[in-house]
Amino acid sequence: MERKCDLALGGTYCAHCCAETERRNSLKFISAAAGAVMYVLALAIPFSPIYRFMLYLAAYILLGAEVLYKAGKSAAQGKIFNENFLMGIATLGAFAIGEYAEGVAVMLFYQIGEFLQEKAVDRSRRSIAALLDIRPESANVIENDMIVKKHPEEVSVGELILVKPGERIPLDGIVTKGRSDIDTSALTGESIPKAAEPGTEVYSGTVNLNGVLTIKVNKKYQDSAVAKILDLVERAGTKKARAEKFITRFARIYTPVVIAAAVLLAVLPPVFVLAFNSGIIVPGMQPAVTIDAKTLFYKWIYRALVFLVISCPCALVISIPLSFFGGIGRASRNGVLVKGANYLDALNYVGTVVFDKTGTLTNGVFEVVKVVSAGKMPESEILSYAALAESYSNHPIASSIVKANGGVPDGGVMERYTEIPGYGVAVKTSGAEILVGSADLLRDKGIEPQNPKVYGTAVHVAVDGSYAGYLIVADTVKEDAKKTIRQLKSMGIKTVMLTGDKYDTAVNIGNELGIDEIHSELLPDEKVEILDGIVSKNAKNRKTLYVGDGINDAPVLARAEVGVAMGALGSDAAIEAADIVLMTDEPGKLITSIEIAGKTRKTVWQNIILAFAVKTLVLALGAGGIATMWEAVFADVGVALIAVLNSIRLIGKRS
Repeated sequence: MERKCDLALGGTYCAHCCAETERRNSLKFISAAAGAVMYVLALAIPFSPIYRFMLYLAAYILLGAEVLYKAGKSAAQGKIFNENFLMGIATLGAFAIGEYAEGVAVMLFYQIGEFLQEKAVDRSRRSIAALLDIRPESANVIENDMIVKKHPEEVSVGELILVKPGERIPLDGIVTKGRSDIDTSALTGESIPKAAEPGTEVYSGTVNLNGVLTIKVNKKYQDSAVAKILDLVERAGTKKARAEKFITRFARIYTPVVIAAAVLLAVLPPVFVLAFNSGIIVPGMQPAVTIDAKTLFYKWIYRALVFLVISCPCALVISIPLSFFGGIGRASRNGVLVKGANYLDALNYVGTVVFDKTGTLTNGVFEVVKVVSAGKMPESEILSYAALAESYSNHPIASSIVKANGGVPDGGVMERYTEIPGYGVAVKTSGAEILVGSADLLRDKGIEPQNPKVYGTAVHVAVDGSYAGYLIVADTVKEDAKKTIRQLKSMGIKTVMLTGDKYDTAVNIGNELGIDEIHSELLPDEKVEILDGIVSKNAKNRKTLYVGDGINDAPVLARAEVGVAMGALGSDAAIEAADIVLMTDEPGKLITSIEIAGKTRKTVWQNIILAFAVKTLVLALGAGGIATMWEAVFADVGVALIAVLNSIRLIGKRS
């Protein structure tokens, strides 16, 4: 399979692409810096008019070329109602009436705002491993009783491959020989290993934990589970509707209103004056004075251009990005990394939050939550025997039992240790014979265990041929998960859980937390399919947010309108595909993020109202010919500085 660019897959890092981006950003910065220097020189040094004009023009081109290019490109596509088009006509209008400094200032402020916003995003990004780390590099193919290493793409259906303990399974297939436990978290997100024996179907991308397996390949690599995940991420990323910039949405309304007002101001007053003076409005009335139509139109066109310059959203094009800069910085200080201002703003419109279970709402690690005695032995002794038997195993459940006991107990000399993959362990010490594992393991030895209906995994214990009891090992709910769900629901946000875990476990966790809708036993493609349905049912102005942490969550994170990954323990693939990363793995940080988004939006609207209040006053004065360009400059640059001061209040604060 041809390796795709990680950025194309919705990621944040690709060595080649990021090097190219850095080169372009460096050139852009140098160009903007040169433009700023020329602007300052033109302002500070009393050059002759022609040289000053040349400096302003050069500065304008260096600072505004990108804006003018985007304005022209969007206009050619019939999309003229955006901030680039408005800035373009307003600044060109400023040049047309000789207010060069004002025209350049708008472009300079815009570049400063964009630079600060990009800096905030860059600071909150991490260079992380690429999604393709889950892709196996080779397969051990059995040919004529020899092991031959091949690329997974070169292995044919029907060939036998050998997978050793600790290796990732390179291709989908059926186990023909051997027993083992398989870590399927790459596909299901669940940390409980699955037992594999002859006849069991296994999938590429999963990890063989303990036994040696011989597997008959039943699918080509391009049809395997790993390839499907990568393809899902790519397709999900292309289907995803990227969150739109706030200023773009605002400009879509503001731009046509301003342009229409400027055109009306340039045309209606002189037409009305000429009509009135000629007696058209009042029939029979003799012209009071002789009016030069050309001079009259020039006068009102000039006022319309002044109107455009005043109305140019200079204060907005810097204060809005700077507000989001503050919001992103504030989120970062609270352990939340946001990959763009558009995603921070999108948090204000969340209607549904969809959660993965393991590692997101739960801790993703096993704990012994209960010990049950069959009546012949105290619980503490059952736990001690189980810990002794499991002391040589590297199975996650074994580790949790030893940890619950406080370490390996002193139970005499270990005389025999047998690990039976998928079933458990059988050991003989100088003090006892111990069986620890599944109910089937005990039945094979002629011991009938209890059959409890429990949430989690029951690990049965027999000592010297007699059933002692069982331990319940389960994943536990994160400390702040229930509070997070409760707060989301109080905001009117619907909650959904998608998990690869079994139905009973999913329902138990979901009901404990108060989740509105639960879906279980899902593979990555099924998660994407269900999320598509949720997105389509959402109200038009509401967004769907997905929170996950595993490799299997990468396609859903890429598809969601806002993808949120757990960053401390989450997989690199999930972090790569997400738009927002919760670095402390606390679900409660999602509430913090939404609150910061709300405060950021409030600051943005404060700046908009301030700008409009001042601009409306100056516009009225300008339309009446009272306001000069100096008042226009204050309405633009002065208001921009006040808005900047208001915006930076967000920076450095913790929520």
